[in-house]
Amino acid sequence: MPHASIPRHRACTQPTTEYDVVIIGAGSAGLSAALTLGRCLRRVLVCAGGPPRNAPSPAVQSFFTRDGVKPAELLRLGHEQLRPYDTVEVRVAQVTQIVAEGNFFELEAEGESGRTFTTTARKVLLATGVEDELPPVPGMRDLWGRGVLHCPYCHGWEVRNQALAVYGRGKIVTGLALLISRWTTDVVVCTDGPGNLSANARRRLRQQKVRIYEEPVSHLEGKPNGELRHIVFENGEKLARHALFVHPHQHQRSSLAEQLGCRLTSKGAVWINKQAQTSVGGVYAAGDTTPGPQKALLAAAEGTQAAIAIHETLTREECPK
Repeated sequence: MPHASIPRHRACTQPTTEYDVVIIGAGSAGLSAALTLGRCLRRVLVCAGGPPRNAPSPAVQSFFTRDGVKPAELLRLGHEQLRPYDTVEVRVAQVTQIVAEGNFFELEAEGESGRTFTTTARKVLLATGVEDELPPVPGMRDLWGRGVLHCPYCHGWEVRNQALAVYGRGKIVTGLALLISRWTTDVVVCTDGPGNLSANARRRLRQQKVRIYEEPVSHLEGKPNGELRHIVFENGEKLARHALFVHPHQHQRSSLAEQLGCRLTSKGAVWINKQAQTSVGGVYAAGDTTPGPQKALLAAAEGTQAAIAIHETLTREECPK
């Protein structure tokens, strides 16, 4: 059965561009946005970059109907379910520059073959994600995603009732340790030197029977499967733990938001309003790129919300009063 022609209700004041929307990033947020926009008959280009942030993790947890699916499989399904929408194109490409040209954008990108191409779009959605800056403790990166974890909502069930540790200092480590104590009664805080913990923080941890180790950490010892075996301190002591939680600093995976002049929060996230629009008109953002909790399911929801906002904005532009 032939595809129905795509209706075009475009006022003469609208620019003629190759795409209505270019989505940069093909994780949960980007693919979810592409799906919604495809169903709105929008011409969309998805620029897929490198592997997702959760690639080292054995599974995506707490994702409705997909609990326990491997990260790569979740994305494979996302790509597969875009195929019926012939107005959506997915390309492996790294966008290197975005230039605002009045009421549209010109984008330059490097394709899979290394060749550069340019394209134009009326709106841009940044779904580029973030990168975690793990503490420089030997073994931390090697065990990331299995023995070293970041989110109790993603991994708490899998390590419940085990001997766990939380790495960090100050308010952040206190809050995370108290949260982890809901999954197990055996929690220790490792501050890797002076913990900068207030008297109140120490009291709260003590109430939950959370022990505090302020001895500097030498390295982490893991098992062949990537799980944690021991935290090794500089004094030679070894502490057996099943997993260690850490809340690492992060930075934007892409510099495009900064290049465009988008406002960033004090923590380096891309600021957005309730319609998922950044401080730069026509540029939207969704997923881990933006402030708030970071989970694949939430990123997918934010991608959908951004897509709806973009479609409705485009419609208002096409149907002026």
